Amino acid sequence: HYNINRIRLVWSRIWKVLSEFFVSVGLLENLSVAMFVMDSLRQLAMKFLEREELANYNFQNEFLQPFVVVMQKSNVPEVRELIVRCVSQMVLSRVNNIKSGWKGVFTVFTSAAVDDTKSTVLVAFGTMERIVRDYFRYITETDATTFTDCVQCLIAFTSSQFNSEASLNAIAFLRFCAVKLADEGFVCQDKGADGPRNSDMSEGNAIVNKNDYVSFWVPLLEGLARLTTDPRLTIGKSAVGVLFDILKDHGHLFSQSFWTSILESVVYPLFSNQRSRVNDQTLTSNGAEGDFSTLETQTLAVKSLVGLFVDFFDVMRPELARVASIVAYFIRSPYKHSATIGVSALLRLAEGVGSKLSKEEWKDVLLCFKESSTQTFIVFSKIVRMMQDIDIPDRMESYSEADHYSDHEIYSNDEDEANMETTSYAIVKLKNHMALILLIVQGIIKLYEEQGKYLHAEHISILLEMISSIATHASEVSSDSSLHMKFHKACSLLEASEPAVVHFENETYQSYLKLLQAVLHGYPFLSEDMDIESRLLDACEKILRTYLKCTGNGPSDEASHGNQTLHCIVPLGAAKQEELSARTPLVLLAMQLLHNLEKNSFRRVLPRFFPLLIDLIRCEHSSGDVQHALYKIFKSSIGPMIEV
Repeated sequence: HYNINRIRLVWSRIWKVLSEFFVSVGLLENLSVAMFVMDSLRQLAMKFLEREELANYNFQNEFLQPFVVVMQKSNVPEVRELIVRCVSQMVLSRVNNIKSGWKGVFTVFTSAAVDDTKSTVLVAFGTMERIVRDYFRYITETDATTFTDCVQCLIAFTSSQFNSEASLNAIAFLRFCAVKLADEGFVCQDKGADGPRNSDMSEGNAIVNKNDYVSFWVPLLEGLARLTTDPRLTIGKSAVGVLFDILKDHGHLFSQSFWTSILESVVYPLFSNQRSRVNDQTLTSNGAEGDFSTLETQTLAVKSLVGLFVDFFDVMRPELARVASIVAYFIRSPYKHSATIGVSALLRLAEGVGSKLSKEEWKDVLLCFKESSTQTFIVFSKIVRMMQDIDIPDRMESYSEADHYSDHEIYSNDEDEANMETTSYAIVKLKNHMALILLIVQGIIKLYEEQGKYLHAEHISILLEMISSIATHASEVSSDSSLHMKFHKACSLLEASEPAVVHFENETYQSYLKLLQAVLHGYPFLSEDMDIESRLLDACEKILRTYLKCTGNGPSDEASHGNQTLHCIVPLGAAKQEELSARTPLVLLAMQLLHNLEKNSFRRVLPRFFPLLIDLIRCEHSSGDVQHALYKIFKSSIGPMIEV
């Protein structure tokens, strides 16, 4: 105490000896002695902090090191709590003079954040709250590393095992730090750009070079980015929300080069796990269980990223391809929820910036969408391979789906049980796959309806190719009779619903015809160049042929028309009747399109469709609605030609 006024260099040498003494005594098992020496150290520190620290020196940090060491090494909870209270008192009473001492303060509180004593944690967090709320400018006036230490300390409190509210409040204070940085004029502009504030602090005693604002924003944003991977869902989602809120609220303070840097180092890495999961995904029954929290935070992140891109399009425009690529990865995700978010994000992106995109930019976005759509087809190929060597046990009994997983006596051996488990998973996988594809189809239609006025022929052609390939894929799914026979047997045993493959095919073709019609009538000047009518007729022909095949009366050639033989009417099975009923609405739509063709167009295509119409008339199993549609075509379209 009497030597505290010596010159700083002499005092520093004295303190090297004394600090070791305080540490050794503070770590003694004798509680009274340890607490007495810590209190004595507090009194010295209070006296020492009455003096201002000289520039470019760190005597304060050296002085507080005994607190740091004892806090980290002591096994006595009472001693650790006393240290926290001592440091709290010093900060709140000597805040005006603290400079390099901030490092020691934040190190003590960082250790306290993970302490196993609740009172210690709460005292430390209460002091951190006061520091951030009331004394923030003292932190930023010192140097950038001090602010980094403050951020790391707040992040440490998110791991509190005692108070989840404190964890969330710590994240909220990180948001508050961003607000304070913005209020104090920490603007990241390129060199030579005019900022809203001069490079020096207005109070004149600043040490920080305010041209180096990056060193303040980056630790804050990177710290939040690390918290997004926290296994606790509430922490991860809160961190994502605060991170993107900061970028949204204060992004106008950032230059384009800083935006590029932040996107590369902070934002894009958030989605690295999603990409690896999509690329490496295998068909296993428990693939999604361990990644639920990560999926939740990443789906929130991709929605926030698209919103951010829309809000800061002028600055982030060069990142369009990268953002579209991230959205595309979600669209092709094996998880239905992620894929749903991906399609919604794409539509939000198009809605927000569609009117501002160039022809090439639109093309890049749509090609990403197309690639993702095509890659989803792989799921069905995997299902087919999975079921290739599976034999469904030939049982007449039915079992509930719940019992399937709990009663191991249902099947005669382990192999049958394993086959049923695999089949059950494949059925669920196929249902999810079809739901995802239909979601993509809806996205295509909505994209055309809402953004069609901004699309060129090349863009519309991409959308048509997408939905055409999906319709073809749906036909492949529906026509795999061997697979569906296995599913039929398995579903009867499990008392589960079968995958609605016919409905899936109908929905895709209806959407395809709807889009073709819209282009044909909405862009007549493009229809001829894009051969829209030919595509429409090809789809109608395929629909009619598929229906005829389902009735058991496949399309016949001219020779068979001339050599008709007597045959018995074979009744259809219940499954075929149900399929035929399901396909009827699509056939009626195709016939309606033929009926609505202009007279010259209908005359031109009649030789192509007349044999199919005749086969429909000859079909014993077609519905009354189909026969009525045939009557209308022959009466109003074909009849007048014959009379002429």
